[in-house]
Amino acid sequence: MSFALSQLLVAAQDPPPADPSGFLGTLAIWAEDFIGVFKAGAETFVALLTGIIPLLIVLLTAVNALIKIVGPERIDRFGAFAARPGLAYLPLRYLVLPVVAVFFLTNPMCYTMGRFLPEEKKPAFYDSAVSFVHPILGLFPHANAGEYFVYGGIAAGITALNLPLGDLAVRYFLVGLVVIFIRGCTTEVIFRIMSRRSAKAQVA
Repeated sequence: MSFALSQLLVAAQDPPPADPSGFLGTLAIWAEDFIGVFKAGAETFVALLTGIIPLLIVLLTAVNALIKIVGPERIDRFGAFAARPGLAYLPLRYLVLPVVAVFFLTNPMCYTMGRFLPEEKKPAFYDSAVSFVHPILGLFPHANAGEYFVYGGIAAGITALNLPLGDLAVRYFLVGLVVIFIRGCTTEVIFRIMSRRSAKAQVA
């Protein structure tokens, strides 16, 4: 056995050097943790580049094409139709209209659809629309791409439990529909009561 080979065998049998201790050891651990934060951020960034960002680009392209096919003027006419008074138009105004606005116009342009509504209906529509920009993310992340991390955090926990994301997305969407309709109707009633009180106070 050569001398060099014997030295390698001896070196391989030696225990690994102990981690530094004391003040310098603490600094070394802090440095590793500090770099680890940026490594985790880089891994997340790469995951976004290969995952959600291409999906968002494709979805935005498809939705813009769909808007061109349907025609913006038809969407505007639907908004004006939903603004009509009467209980029969409540589902259109606080359920269908917010969904259409968020899907086609995305956040924050979806709120401009309220321009077709009377002044007393605008707060309720805004409440419905702003409450739907997150429940829609599971199925249509293009609608609120800037806040996808909200749904992404929930989805990460579901994925860690080996549960299907499709079921979560559908349930999230359906619950959102119920919530925005309730909020829209409730806000309309609250606004009407407050307006009457304000009018009485001005008369008095």
